[in-house]
Amino acid sequence: MMDAQTLDRKTDEVLLLAKAKFGVRSKSLDKAMKKIGRRVPNWLHKEAAVIADARGLTGHPKLMMQMDHVRVQRAFDSIKAHLETVDRRERRIDRILDVLGSVSFNLIVLTALVILFLRWRGFI
Repeated sequence: MMDAQTLDRKTDEVLLLAKAKFGVRSKSLDKAMKKIGRRVPNWLHKEAAVIADARGLTGHPKLMMQMDHVRVQRAFDSIKAHLETVDRRERRIDRILDVLGSVSFNLIVLTALVILFLRWRGFI
């Protein structure tokens, strides 16, 4: 059985993990997931929605009893497991390599266009 304090504690743990891995500063899991955006898979956003729905039920004792506690616990576990696998250094290196790849592709295309233009004008 999960009570409101346990739900708040686990949500805070997930928020701290999101802050450590993505630098997101937010007081709610919904806002944190919006700020993280596409950097995590879509299923992770759905798991966060399950937690947000459960948090909405915490003010009502009878509705809290209807909550699927196993599903909420599974959502917490899957979010924590995924966030723990995220490596900030690897994400940064991937982002730098993406930028370098696009710049080098653009330079190759520009060089090819310049050569084609010079050949068309008869300079080569």
